[in-house]
Amino acid sequence: MLRAVAGRVGSLLLRRSTAAPVGVRMSSHPQDVVEATDMSRPMYSDRLDTPLPDRPYKMDLTPEQMTLKQKEKGPWGQLSKEEKIALYRLKFNQTYAEMKQPSSEWKTVMGCIFIFFGLTGLVVWWQSIYVYPARPRTFDKEWQAKQLKRMLDMRVNPVEGFSAKWDYEKGKWK
Repeated sequence: MLRAVAGRVGSLLLRRSTAAPVGVRMSSHPQDVVEATDMSRPMYSDRLDTPLPDRPYKMDLTPEQMTLKQKEKGPWGQLSKEEKIALYRLKFNQTYAEMKQPSSEWKTVMGCIFIFFGLTGLVVWWQSIYVYPARPRTFDKEWQAKQLKRMLDMRVNPVEGFSAKWDYEKGKWK
């Protein structure tokens, strides 16, 4: 007992002496530090129910985009169609038509559902062969026919039940 406690204390001391301080560990592995997103600032999002996002799609503009923004302040009749589209793409990432375009995600979902059903069917088939016992003989058509004949011969419930629906002179159901 004393030996186990001494071993635990020794391993604890060994771990303490070899462990680096937290600051050293973080400075030696900068890729482990995750930068947090500031949720108090406006964010961009493409949503059908929100036509104007909180901020433009592109905030940091190149010199060509800056000249285009300056040209935007003038008359729009002087802008070409490509320039208008480029200005739109500075403000928005997707158009409404692009947002409403159906995706092919349903194919993946249906594929996963069919794989799940297939695997479930294989498990049920395997269980029916190797796990469950054989079917009882009472489920065979021959056994059921013999049982029916026996019940008719015994005249089971002749007033209102089973034998009341059998015509014994003609040998068939009434």
